[in-house]
Amino acid sequence: MSPLSNDSSEWIRHISDALWKNIGHEQFVSLNRQNSPVPTAVLLLIAPQRDESGPCLILNKRSREVRQPGDICCPGGSISPRIDSFIGKLLTLPGGPMTRGHSLWQKQYPAEARSLAILLATALRESFEEMRLNPFGVRFLGPLQPQQLQMFRRVIYPMAAWVHKQKRFRPNWEVEKVIRIPLRDLIRPDYYARYRLQFAPGLEEKFHRKAQDFPCFLYPHQGEYELLWGATYRIVTAFLQAVLGFEPPDMAALSVIYGVMDGNYLRVVRSDVRG
Repeated sequence: MSPLSNDSSEWIRHISDALWKNIGHEQFVSLNRQNSPVPTAVLLLIAPQRDESGPCLILNKRSREVRQPGDICCPGGSISPRIDSFIGKLLTLPGGPMTRGHSLWQKQYPAEARSLAILLATALRESFEEMRLNPFGVRFLGPLQPQQLQMFRRVIYPMAAWVHKQKRFRPNWEVEKVIRIPLRDLIRPDYYARYRLQFAPGLEEKFHRKAQDFPCFLYPHQGEYELLWGATYRIVTAFLQAVLGFEPPDMAALSVIYGVMDGNYLRVVRSDVRG
């Protein structure tokens, strides 16, 4: 598929086929294992561009009131077992998102399919809370490979979803703003760089190093540059590889940009007081 194509039905079919082609049922087994990392679920949202120049990704920029402020991320969060189990059952009802296509996979691995439904329920619920995503206006396309966080004992389960008509979002206090990045820009090699992150005193001992290089994507947006790195970078580039066959440039050959991580990056400034 060309990232400039504006045929939504073709994109939905192509992305769904690409994601389910190599998905393994074993990646959902660890949800119920003791001593496994805390599971979280996020939505990788894809939507048609307003100018019909091809699809884009819809991502959130974290506010200054949460941990990892300023990071670009997918909406989502931790599982709420009772609520998400109930929502997950609704998703598996006839005509629901979990019954459309790929039914053979679900029949072969019913336990894993139930775990997948809970993860999708989590991602939908959290996305509604964070940005008022209309859960009835998205189509589930398929799961992506889980990503283990390096700084926290968590594993992220990304779920790709197509946003049909919603053009406006209402971010809550956790989100500074919503960012749209066209797929055509995500496959531009000149937007990729090497992020050299230096650890402030006090964190050097925690991470056993003074600095570390990470691959990143540097996107010009509204007069400034937005930095995509870490787990979200890995989710996005895994999606690009699966769907478009795009491989980011080798990090060793990229220009270096610099950043500093201090204690505020890992500190919770405000917790949700809704109870």
